[in-house]
Amino acid sequence: MATDGSAEVRPGSKGKEIYTYQAPWVVFGLAWSQRQEERNRFRLALGSFIEEYTNKVQIVQRNADSGSLERVGEFDHPYPATKIMWSPEKFAPTDLLATTGDYLRIWNVNKEAEDGVELKALLNNNQKSEYCAPLTSFDWNESDPNIIGTSSIDTTCTIWDLNAQQAKTQLIAHDKEVYDIAFAQGKNIFASVGADGSVRLFDLRSLEHSTIIYESENLHPLLRLAWNKQDPNYLATILTDSPRTVILDIRVPSLPVAVLGAHSACVNAVAWAPHSSCHICTCSDDNQALIWDLKSMPKPIDDPILAYNAEDHVNQLQWSSSQPDWVAIAFNRKMQILRV
Repeated sequence: MATDGSAEVRPGSKGKEIYTYQAPWVVFGLAWSQRQEERNRFRLALGSFIEEYTNKVQIVQRNADSGSLERVGEFDHPYPATKIMWSPEKFAPTDLLATTGDYLRIWNVNKEAEDGVELKALLNNNQKSEYCAPLTSFDWNESDPNIIGTSSIDTTCTIWDLNAQQAKTQLIAHDKEVYDIAFAQGKNIFASVGADGSVRLFDLRSLEHSTIIYESENLHPLLRLAWNKQDPNYLATILTDSPRTVILDIRVPSLPVAVLGAHSACVNAVAWAPHSSCHICTCSDDNQALIWDLKSMPKPIDDPILAYNAEDHVNQLQWSSSQPDWVAIAFNRKMQILRV
């Protein structure tokens, strides 16, 4: 398929490689396919940030012959997708993608479809109202891919049953807007963060109770949450408009086990290494993506071990679980894949 973006491959020193994809709009959503692809046959989904109703999601893949990244699918999306994820099933017969915005949508990536993608399900838990509370984020449960959890500005989190295409449960999770949700290892434990400045822990087996494991100073809103899948005792969260990343140990609630502070502008995204329990990547409006080694915690972590300088504010970051030597970042209209 022809592309209205362009791609370049830049081999660097010491075998480093950078792949760059030029999108026709500002890139906001970003997700790696988790299927077992042929080596370096990268496949990602990119979401647009266009200040109009109609936005776009593109599927981009590395061409094995040319080595460049090419658009292989595209579809319209109402409003910018607040998050995009591929199904965590590595060998599933169907190739599914999920997005959030006004609603949770499940898409089937199918070469036979008109744009290579078809809408499989639109999940709405409030069908009696013509209005919807926008969804800020979601997480797809790796242990049970039939479960997705969404977070909303209406203070709730909703746990969805994908086979039944309906909500299993909806709970008031915070006192204000919920900005992010993440599952731990296993299918039952998840956490959320929001505008009330708290990190809250939930268990699907007993949803009457939640545990506040951290509250930020002055209850400063918490924007994003990432769970260490190699060591589920550790969580990372970022504050709105703050250069700091807070690392939490759920065994020691209320006090951060580390605060990462080398950025000089607000942190926008955070991702744990999928193959290592002590490495994490952060990106910021200071144009940098930084990788940190946390194995000396609880001693202070002052400096990152790797730094990459982009051309503009880095607003999105994803670390590939199927190809853990590669991190994808997005800034302005570009997506870059970096070997780490």
